[in-house]
Amino acid sequence: MLALRDVRIGRGPCALLEHVSFEARRGEVLALMGANGVGKTTLLASIAGILPLAGGMLELDGAPIAHLDARTRATRIAFIESTSGALESLTVREAVENARYPHHRWWEWTAKESDARAVEAALGQVNVTHLASRQLATLSAGERQRVWIAVGLAQDADVLLLDEPTSHLDVRYALEVLDLARALARTGKIVIAVLHLLEEAADYADRIALLGAGGLIASGKPADVFTTPSIKRAYSVEVEVTRYAGGLAFRRNAALSREEPA
Repeated sequence: MLALRDVRIGRGPCALLEHVSFEARRGEVLALMGANGVGKTTLLASIAGILPLAGGMLELDGAPIAHLDARTRATRIAFIESTSGALESLTVREAVENARYPHHRWWEWTAKESDARAVEAALGQVNVTHLASRQLATLSAGERQRVWIAVGLAQDADVLLLDEPTSHLDVRYALEVLDLARALARTGKIVIAVLHLLEEAADYADRIALLGAGGLIASGKPADVFTTPSIKRAYSVEVEVTRYAGGLAFRRNAALSREEPA
């Protein structure tokens, strides 16, 4: 289990989020939701150890993440960004192979059989095996998105942090990625995904952490978190939430409020 305990993150002296506490459990997908600029990506980067916390604590399986050295943390937590940078001249296979470095000691330069298996599995899981010899510079935005996910999968970490994994993807590939996220969670991984569409989160996430107003508005099952008041507080928009046997449906029933979230 990944636990956030009274976490505070900021940019310089200013707090971006404060008093954020929730848990992401093995076997589940947790959707991190909130308006643009609320701090979702920054929070993921802090969980990954890329950015320092301004306060609070992060725990993985009961142990503080801050106590993990960089190499160990990289084998346990994979941060998959939608705008990951890489050399344009790298091939897809080379980019994915780079994810195996945390599994080697500094003196180990030769790839192992386990590396090859992990790379091939990752390429296949996101359907980019046929692109393996292509340079990244030649790929579409959607193809690159799937490659970044393959990089995270090849890292073979316990925790997958997916930053907007469906951005740049058409409906087919977006659904495939969300299906993959659920399948990976069911193997015992902890999956946290930044999503923007309420419908996607309601259909694919087991739990929601909804951010806004400088902190955590609500966390829990989609039906408990996605209420008209909580959505208005997070996004400043009136949305009617309908519950039915298959899940939740959302319909905007008023113009965007001019008021700031309370």
